[in-house]
Amino acid sequence: MNIAGRKKEIELLEGFLQKKTSPEFVAVYGRRRVGKTYLIREVYKNQIVFECSGLHQKSMGQQLENFWLTLQEYRNASASTLSPTSWLQAFSQLKMYINTLEESQKKVVFLDEIPWFETPRSGFLAALSNFWNSYCSKRSDVILVICGSAASWIIKKVINDRGGLHNRVTSHIKLMPFSLLETKEYLEMQQVQLTLKDIVQLYMCVGGIPFYLSHVKAGKSIPQILDDLFFLPQAALEREFQNLYAALFKNSELHEQIVAALSSKNKGLSRKEIITQRKLNSGGGLTTTLKELIECNFVQETLPYFTNNKIIRYRLVDEFTLFYFQFLEKQKTKNSWLQICAKPKYKIWSGLAFENICLKHIEQIKQKLGIAGVITQDFPWTYKGSTLEKGTQIDLVIDRSDNCVNLLEFKFHDKAFEITKRDAAELSQKIQIFKEKTKTKKNVFLTFLSVFGVKKNKHYLSIVTNQLLMEDLFQEIWVLR
Repeated sequence: MNIAGRKKEIELLEGFLQKKTSPEFVAVYGRRRVGKTYLIREVYKNQIVFECSGLHQKSMGQQLENFWLTLQEYRNASASTLSPTSWLQAFSQLKMYINTLEESQKKVVFLDEIPWFETPRSGFLAALSNFWNSYCSKRSDVILVICGSAASWIIKKVINDRGGLHNRVTSHIKLMPFSLLETKEYLEMQQVQLTLKDIVQLYMCVGGIPFYLSHVKAGKSIPQILDDLFFLPQAALEREFQNLYAALFKNSELHEQIVAALSSKNKGLSRKEIITQRKLNSGGGLTTTLKELIECNFVQETLPYFTNNKIIRYRLVDEFTLFYFQFLEKQKTKNSWLQICAKPKYKIWSGLAFENICLKHIEQIKQKLGIAGVITQDFPWTYKGSTLEKGTQIDLVIDRSDNCVNLLEFKFHDKAFEITKRDAAELSQKIQIFKEKTKTKKNVFLTFLSVFGVKKNKHYLSIVTNQLLMEDLFQEIWVLR
């Protein structure tokens, strides 16, 4: 099986093939380009008896014709049928086709991009419900797999449906972008050999999205790779931002306005701040849009800890979107990545982008610290300060149930970081402010996570408890069974 990573998902999907007594209704969802269709095709390549994908923004008639023509390809020419005029007829034809297949073998019916099938007043979901309830649920040899990029649609219309599909989905998989380790494995499968730092730099720009990574050519440096992806004429991802949100969401203008607002503030914005910055209406549409962005892993909501201010903040965490607004949105002339790296804003961006990656690999951090089995609360922490008090911010707080707290500092440098006397004083002050404002009675440990480590001079020894390296983010997570 030619798949990088995805071990848990593969184990789950393969497990359905071993079940002898019950059918399965599996929903797979995740953002565009994350590899959902490829995963299902690879795992079930010998069991798929019917696969059809919805057509983007096409009418009911066109969807039905596409379904029928696809079914005709799977059926014998002698068993041709008239084109259906309703989804009930279409699924009836699918039942007749499945009935002609050998009963002893598992049969996978794969409906891809399922939200696109459901056009206004088409009755698709009612027909799908009938197909499962009256047919598939009575057969132990059928695995019905639905898939789509519009995560919120699948959750609302299928997984949490209160009608005919209520509690019918037997399993659902939210496919996430690759981790750093999975990214490394994928690139190696493509014969692309990069150092760990280069992989981190690439991840900072495009995240762990397999489709984006598939355009990386072997034998090229990071500047050459990024020029190929973004800056050369006919670059592979030149129009990706314009296509990304439009393909995922209906009326995607509001989604794009929200991520544009969030791109300006690394620590995130409150709902009120988003409305003020983009001059938006505060109606229910904003709530729905934020929820959709969260479910597709573009945005993360955070609730402040150690404070009476419980206002939720929203952070943009999608690497590609952050990269777009930083370097591509206002680009009027073609640059090269080497030119961009020479500008001051690159240094600022790289530090924030590395921080974002670290926050996505908290499980690897905790495993390396030896606290994977400890109950924790993990969050960035900021104290705004006032005219009389100095404010501060901590990249990551790991508040542990074993009476300890780790305060993590993330550093993205080209060489080993060296703590100066001034750095040590600022770090000491940061720890003191944290203790005073949170009133914590726990042991507080300062931990550094950097690319090439921190030199162990006298300032390091006086204030730092331990350190992690970039390579620790590439660990495989071990799950106790």
